[in-house]
Amino acid sequence: MLEMLSYPFMQRALIAALLTGLLAPTIGTYVVQRRLSLLGDGLGHIAIAGVGLAFITQQAPLPVAVVVCVVGAVLIEALRQHGQTSGDVGLAILFYGGLATGVLLAGAAGAGTGTLSQYLFGSLTTVSPEDLIGITVLGALVMVPAIALAPQLFAVSHDEEFARVTGVPVRFHNYLIVVLAALTVALSMRTVGLLLVSALMIVPVAAAQHLARGFIATMGTAMVLGAVAGVGGAVLSYPLNLAPGALIVVFAIGLFAISWPLGTLLRRRRTIFDHDH
Repeated sequence: MLEMLSYPFMQRALIAALLTGLLAPTIGTYVVQRRLSLLGDGLGHIAIAGVGLAFITQQAPLPVAVVVCVVGAVLIEALRQHGQTSGDVGLAILFYGGLATGVLLAGAAGAGTGTLSQYLFGSLTTVSPEDLIGITVLGALVMVPAIALAPQLFAVSHDEEFARVTGVPVRFHNYLIVVLAALTVALSMRTVGLLLVSALMIVPVAAAQHLARGFIATMGTAMVLGAVAGVGGAVLSYPLNLAPGALIVVFAIGLFAISWPLGTLLRRRRTIFDHDH
């Protein structure tokens, strides 16, 4: 353990895993509340198009993926709000169009499948100091509004009509949620990968729903579980010599499996306590 921490690449990996583990479930809480659990997958696939575009234009993948992912998120939300297509159809377009475009552009740029897979499934141990700075800055840009505007974002996610009646600018906050989700997906591509980030957005939230009551408590619990999964998966990947991104997701699923019976036990104890009082 101490030997692992002495390597700068593992220090960066652990910090990146911690930041991603905290951030993904924060946005995932709103995504789950809106019943758009597959949004992260759709955005992950369109971010692949951004990676392919970066390869063919010889630019840094993270900024290009961020721009492409945000544009895609705004487009799908605009289509949803104007009723021109259902959310499911829009997500399907993101899934297949983004993935196909990214693979074609990467191939045209001469990037092999190994290079592309670093972004599809993550490459935590190759996170550079520049990558870590980008992840930290983008993470802060996402986390601050996600927490500061929690009441408004929750209102919009839970019941749009009620939020509109109470004076919340629904359209703006809907766009904000998908943009924050897009940023989260893009900055997670070096940690858990674009094909796995949706799991880290959703699974800790689902586990937290077993353990906590109330929106804020659920979000806080999900952040803790996400951080545990991120750091736990990164730490275990070193001695086991396994892919960190996949191990982080498996770790999160393991926490979900534990939360199910534990949540049942907690609910029974609460019921007994409430009955006694």
